[in-house]
Amino acid sequence: MANSIISEGKTTNEAIENGLKKLKVSKNMVDVKVIENEDKRSFFSILTPRVVKVELTVKEHATNNKKEPEEKITREKREYKVSENDIDKAKNNIDIFLPKFIENISSDAKYDVKKNNDSVEVNIDGENIGFLIGYRGETLYATQNILSAVANKGIENRVRIMLDIAGYKHKREKTLEDLAEKTANRVIRTRKNVTLEPMQAYERKIIHSKLQDNNKITTHSIGEEPHRRIVVSLNK
Repeated sequence: MANSIISEGKTTNEAIENGLKKLKVSKNMVDVKVIENEDKRSFFSILTPRVVKVELTVKEHATNNKKEPEEKITREKREYKVSENDIDKAKNNIDIFLPKFIENISSDAKYDVKKNNDSVEVNIDGENIGFLIGYRGETLYATQNILSAVANKGIENRVRIMLDIAGYKHKREKTLEDLAEKTANRVIRTRKNVTLEPMQAYERKIIHSKLQDNNKITTHSIGEEPHRRIVVSLNK
């Protein structure tokens, strides 16, 4: 494997991502030096294609040792005690914000907000609200982030906000579990790794969880958000 390469892209992040794919390493395993920045463009070059060049150098002691899935590590680090008072405040913040939000986006939508252990669950339903889900749930997750920011305003310990729209997450979970099983069977049959399409962290967690008890295969994540993917491979 080359110790250093020059990579190009339309943005700095894209150039880095392209280089990481060539080196087959993660971002924390390389030093990055921007050779040509996208901001350094003259008036006369405005019509020419935008190209950013970066130099990626693999760190001396970097290795590709197998790690626990990122989602599992992150989840362990985020374990903390959320008080009943924090949850009540989060729910109250959503109760104040959500009616006007729903009124502005859809006259058909109905919603329900309830507490559930250490989180607050929000369900939105109604006719003609598919646009709130978006492609592969992108709009749904963006809306969930907005609700999370609103709910946790003025709260000491962050309360988890779970949003579902028209039962999308439940249906998607079943689809992903089926995909996980089919992919595992394919890997066992062909003895070749399979890299899945980019997914949200929540969706990657479903794949990891579904396959964690299958001792014939192993899973890990590669790439940087929002293009992070799961690789399913034989457990050697």
